[in-house]
Amino acid sequence: MSMARQEYINYVPAYASVSTESVAWETLKHQRPIESLPQLFWADGSPWREANLWLMLQGTTVQKDIQTLKSKSSAIHGYMKWLETTGTDWRDFPARESERCLVKFRGYLVRARKAGDLAPSTSSQRMRVVIQFYRWLRANGVLTPEWPMWRESFVNINYSNAYGLERTITVNTTSLSIPNRPSVGDKLEGGLYPVSEADRAKIIDVAKVYCTHEFWLMLMCGFFTGMRVQTLTGLKVSTLLNAVADPASTNLYRLAVGPGANPPVPTKGGVTGQILIPQILLESLLTYCYDPERLKREARASVENRDLVFLTKNGNPFGERNKDRSPSLNTAMSSFRKIGIKVGVSALYKFKFHQTRCTFATELARLAIKAGGSIHALAIVKDAMLHADEKTTIKYIKFVEKSPIKAFIANEFTQAFFNAASKESV
Repeated sequence: MSMARQEYINYVPAYASVSTESVAWETLKHQRPIESLPQLFWADGSPWREANLWLMLQGTTVQKDIQTLKSKSSAIHGYMKWLETTGTDWRDFPARESERCLVKFRGYLVRARKAGDLAPSTSSQRMRVVIQFYRWLRANGVLTPEWPMWRESFVNINYSNAYGLERTITVNTTSLSIPNRPSVGDKLEGGLYPVSEADRAKIIDVAKVYCTHEFWLMLMCGFFTGMRVQTLTGLKVSTLLNAVADPASTNLYRLAVGPGANPPVPTKGGVTGQILIPQILLESLLTYCYDPERLKREARASVENRDLVFLTKNGNPFGERNKDRSPSLNTAMSSFRKIGIKVGVSALYKFKFHQTRCTFATELARLAIKAGGSIHALAIVKDAMLHADEKTTIKYIKFVEKSPIKAFIANEFTQAFFNAASKESV
């Protein structure tokens, strides 16, 4: 069954010059082209013109960051798929409030959040973007329903700045907004947990036996360098060849990544830095780069992609350009989880690739705290993970510091339970 789809185009702003004989398109020199502008299409192939116009204006008028624009497009794309699945018209606003399209979509998001199918942040963001889109439709007279789309309200929010001064801001909200209430717990980046050392060994062993060599190498890179999917799928052979030995260690090397590296390797937020990699893993990657099977893939690749370390069988990149996702890797992960179920490795049942990054950062934080304390560990983990904000790094430090306390409490409660149970049996 075909569904609504999202595609990317290279958009060059232009205007039509009409003469008596023809129409000529001339480029607007004062507006920058947009590379990978997202565009949305219904299942029958027809474009959603209103949404595509809104996305185009977001990219040209407001000068949005391309990643922000893609995030908004993904939210609208999710709304489109729900509209087609339920057979709902996006202009449907009848007198009965519960039957209006946006109210029904909000109910779907809330149910998906409760069932664990959508993260709280995703459901809130998706509803927020859809409301932004409908605000634009209403403001420009594209959609003028007889009945209101939502109820407006204003909320006062009090907060203190870094100097202790209190301020109040007034925020406009709607009856459709979904509060972002994340689950309680010590979850790390992406709301995920690291895997234990024993489970990590099992996962690597299963991949070694049942999966392709490049997939096993990707897992190894995730577990022992903490690279994001965006960086891993954009890693280049030249990057490996330009690796430099870490001055503080005899068996660690550093890989330069980011837009400022030579060659550039994509990173989240365009951060330029250096990633730590064990010497033995670096050697394994270099050996793979000159493996006959990979060289066949390189021969099939386009000129701009031949330097990539990881290529599909058809010579295509594993990752989407400028995006921290990989459809090919997602497919491989889905098959990997099924293999985990067959061989009885419980850690693989809901395993996500990003957990490799969480696991690396947690292990690095544990070792750094043991060697030099929390303050030095914070700096080391932040640099190794290319975190733009220390708040993200602090989560790992706190997670590691609290783990022994939790283990002690668990052991004490377990002992107390057994003592109580033994007295009861007597």
